[in-house]
Order: sequence, then structure tokens, then C-alpha cells
Amino acid sequence: MKFSLNLNKIALLRNARGDNYPNLDDYANIAIDLGVDGLTLHPRPDHRHATSSDVISIAKLCKDRGVEFNLEGNPFSEKSDVFLGFKNLVLESKPDQITLVPDLPNQITSDHGWESGDHDQALKALISDFKNISPTSKISLFVDHIKNGEPNLSIVEYAKLIDVDGIEIHTGAFSKCIDKGDLSIIESLSRLITITNTTNLFVNAGHDLNLRNLPELIKIGGINEVSIGHAVIIESLKNGFTDTIKSYINLIKGKL
Repeated sequence: MKFSLNLNKIALLRNARGDNYPNLDDYANIAIDLGVDGLTLHPRPDHRHATSSDVISIAKLCKDRGVEFNLEGNPFSEKSDVFLGFKNLVLESKPDQITLVPDLPNQITSDHGWESGDHDQALKALISDFKNISPTSKISLFVDHIKNGEPNLSIVEYAKLIDVDGIEIHTGAFSKCIDKGDLSIIESLSRLITITNTTNLFVNAGHDLNLRNLPELIKIGGINEVSIGHAVIIESLKNGFTDTIKSYINLIKGKL
């Protein structure tokens, strides 16, 4: 399993004072030096944390340092006064991974995954565009793992239908259950991962993962990569950034 560090919350802290402190590049380099496999940014159109210029600079830094860059966001987000537009960011950054998330501009955080709907043809056309302008990028859909109380197995066929390379499972529900000591959710998540891994789609996971619930996800297996940001910064307030990153790497790489 690979570990991609999401830098959004560091960018949010920087933006709070309108200066370049903390410096995003500094923390990106520290994380890479410690051994993360990649870096993630999820810019929103209002630039409330990661900005368009952050995407371009961190993408270049990742290429220079030989780690993966993952660009997350809503593919339908258009250019505005401050935001370059998601499609333009793909063109400028040429990310190793593109994670498509159906978030609305006013959402605090990503709280749901894709489902089939009126957007299907437009989404498939955008995915084709992304493959043309950034041919080496691996594209995944952010998806819910439960639908109507059952494993959301139909999402696998949907992902294949619109021609992506993988899925990123929204682990919010999983994380909340594990944090409460409820392990019943593991069966449905494990089933979706197993089914997806029988196809040519890869499986990533992210949202609300932390050092307490991540061990249960590792036990399930079959995950290509986890993307974690919010919890890393919260835990860094107690334990320091370097030691926190080391804890995640040791856990994910089985060094504990």
C-alpha cells in the first residue's frame, strides 16, 4: 500500500494569514525526505486552501523528486477569476493520478461519491479529454462503498463504463464505524475491494483515515494507495509533523 500525503490543510493554515508561512514546498520536501510515496492536492474554485499555483508548483516538485502527484477535484469546475479550471490544471500539471470527486463549490469537504446520472456522457467526454492532454495520468472515481445498506458493487461497472482506471473509496463511513469500535462495516468494504480487484481497475481509499482506524483497512488488504491529510495535521499538533509522518509510513509499510 502506498501513502499519498494531502497538503490541503497546510495550505489552509498558510492562507489564514495571507502570507507564505507555512511554506507548502518546505513541508512537501520534508514529507518526501521521510518516505511518502506521493502528494495530493484538492483545489476548490474559491482557493480556500490549495490554489491553482500550488497545483503547478507541487506537481513540478513531485516530478523533480520522483514521487507521484495526485490531483483531486470536480472535473466540471470551470475557470474563474482566481481558479484556472480543473481541465486547465490537468493540462498544466500533468499529474500522475487524477481523482475525480463530485463535490459542490460550497461543500466543506467531500461527502459523497459518484453515481450514474444525467452527467454520464459529459463526464465520459471529460475523461477522454484528460487522457488526451495527459496520457500518462491514471484516472479514478471517488465512490461510496455502501448503497442502501449493501456493498455498492454497481459502481465497478459504472467505473468501467465511463473508462477510468480505478476507484477511490470514500472511507468516511468506514472510519466513523471503526472509531466507535463497530467492525460490522468491514464485510461490505472488503467485498467491494475484492470484486474491484478482479477487474483491471485499481483501488485507492481516502477520507477520515487516521492512525486508529487505518490498521483495520490494512488488514482488509487489496488497497493500492491511501490519501490522508486532515488527520496528519491534527496528529502533528500533538506529536510533531516529522514523527507523525514516520508513524503513518511505519504503519502502512508494516514496520511497526
